[in-house]
Amino acid sequence: MSLQDPGLLQEAIIRALKEVYDPEIPVDIYELGLIYHIEVNPAGEVKIVMTMTSAFCPAAQHLPEDVRKAVENVPGVKRVEVEVTFDPPWEMSRMSETARVQLGLL
Repeated sequence: MSLQDPGLLQEAIIRALKEVYDPEIPVDIYELGLIYHIEVNPAGEVKIVMTMTSAFCPAAQHLPEDVRKAVENVPGVKRVEVEVTFDPPWEMSRMSETARVQLGLL
């Protein structure tokens, strides 16, 4: 994978994010819609903006760190910044169709 191709690196990052789960919900955080933005530059620096299903989510203490570690393990990633936001607040409409099927909502 070329460090000069942020698109390929972003695809690998998304695959890594699909391995991270909120322990209370049996759907990965990417399909759940918790990832709002992924920014990758050619130097391998990554910024992820994410949210939680609720400001009171018990996983809020460790989930951003789980995201950072998962993305750091992607070959070509040199630095990861994870920002947690609640603006806009997460809502169920952010879930993918795959997530809705997994949760029995479709």
